[in-house]
Parts: sequence; C-alpha cells; structure tokens
Amino acid sequence: MGLLKFFIRRDLASLDKEGVQIRVIGSRKGIDPEILKLLDGAQAQTKNNKRLVLIIAFNYGSREEITRAARHIAQKIEKGELRSEQIDSELFENHLDTAGIPSPDLLIRTSGEMRLSNFLLWQCAYSELVFLDGYWPDFNNEMFEKALVEYKNRDRRFGGLQERSSG
Repeated sequence: MGLLKFFIRRDLASLDKEGVQIRVIGSRKGIDPEILKLLDGAQAQTKNNKRLVLIIAFNYGSREEITRAARHIAQKIEKGELRSEQIDSELFENHLDTAGIPSPDLLIRTSGEMRLSNFLLWQCAYSELVFLDGYWPDFNNEMFEKALVEYKNRDRRFGGLQERSSG
C-alpha cells in the first residue's frame, strides 16, 4: 500500500501533464479509505486525458469482476430496469471493470508461467498469448520485441476457422 501511495504522490502530476488517463480496475471491498481517496482522485484528475490509458489492476481478480458484473445485472432485473432477454455479450461487457476499454490484442506473460492467473479472463478471449521465461522486473525492449515478432507471425482468426486453399 505504501508503494501505491508513493507512486501516486510522486508520478501523478507528470502522468497528467503527459496526457495519461488513469483507470483502476478491481474490487473496492475492504480497501483502506485513504487508498480509495487517492485512487479516485487520480482517476478524476486524469479522466479527460486522451494520449494513453494506464490501467491499474488493484485488488483485482477476474472471477470476482465477472461475479460483480452478473450481480449488478441481476439487481437491474430485480428492479425492473432490465429484462433477461436484453442480456448479451455487449451488455455484459459494459458491466465489467474494463467497460469502454478495448480488449487486449496481445497478453505477454512473464516468468515462464503458462496461465492467465485469473487476469482479464473475459477480455482475453481472443487475445494472442505470449509466454516468456524472463521475470517482470527484468522485462526489457528485447523481450518486448520478441513478443511482438511472435504476435506478428500469428494468424488471428478470432474464433473462426482458417480458410483452406483448394488445390
């Protein structure tokens, strides 16, 4: 928590000046009110910035995010604000923490782990996944370029079948 406070107090002004919008995803349940105030303030201060969006996954778990979205939709149905027939993937996506943010085209996982670890499960449905052996603190331009080359060589079908040439 101290590191987050330090980051916001040290870097917020320069991020704002550079046009970076800060978005925080994750559960607010059980978070120290002082931390919530800092996070909310950072988001409010940078909400109109358009150059880059920095998403901070804080107290985040994808299963919890999906559960919160389902609960929120169910509450709208109970209140008569929504009918079950109206539920589709777009409506559901709009109830996720990442509403309004495009799904990632590429997810790079460091440390040699070959799993998503409860991270953006819905959003990464059609993402290309690249697994690297290096650890995050050592992530560098060379590793990034390796991941980009691997991504570039992929045949992105978004769940569709690959066309076969006849002949």
